[in-house]
Amino acid sequence: MEMPFQPNSGKNLTIKTDFGQYARYPVKTHVIMKDDVMTDVLDKYVCPYLEKGDTIFISEKIIAITQGRAFPIDEIKPSGLAKFLSKCVVKTNYGIGLGMPETMELCIREVGRPKVLFAAACAAVGKVIGKRGVFYNICGMKARAIDGPCDNTLPPYNRYAKMAPDKPDEAAAELAEHCGCDVVIIDANDIGANVLGKSRPDLPDAFGEQVFGDNPHDQDCQQTPISIVRKVA
Repeated sequence: MEMPFQPNSGKNLTIKTDFGQYARYPVKTHVIMKDDVMTDVLDKYVCPYLEKGDTIFISEKIIAITQGRAFPIDEIKPSGLAKFLSKCVVKTNYGIGLGMPETMELCIREVGRPKVLFAAACAAVGKVIGKRGVFYNICGMKARAIDGPCDNTLPPYNRYAKMAPDKPDEAAAELAEHCGCDVVIIDANDIGANVLGKSRPDLPDAFGEQVFGDNPHDQDCQQTPISIVRKVA
């Protein structure tokens, strides 16, 4: 079937990887909300265009949203510890991360206060010896995937903070069974991509990281949180 989807502005449709050349067809959806059901979303926007061998890539953000793991920031009440630790986070141009009390509070809830305190102590030592990323390495992907509001994010999520998806491998497997093709849950930005969930364990993380290495979904208001990925000649 001819694909009606066009690459986002400034992004290429195809990419060369160690696994071959792939087209990434970004699928525009309505604004996904907490009450949406992902199988219904895929039935409406994706399944009619699938071919054998396709892989569905889904932004981790909409999986988290439909799992009820995204929260308006004015509903998150940060603890004193969250307020203190957030001041120690190095700010970047690629998202707020844990650099605000509300997102740090979500990290404490998700990872646990003892582990966060241990990670913070180790990170302090790491700064002294010039080693960065210690906090995230200890707290893991659940902490790394937490993010906060951003001005260029699609409303209403420009005023939300979100956790990582819960049990992302299981979520990917359930969606794959529904659609009949592989599913990857991806966390991508302009500095790279991380696979958070995949429908089968033998699907290489490197495949997802390379296919989405240039972030074809982009970071602004494109409203394309899903891509159909297809190998091309």
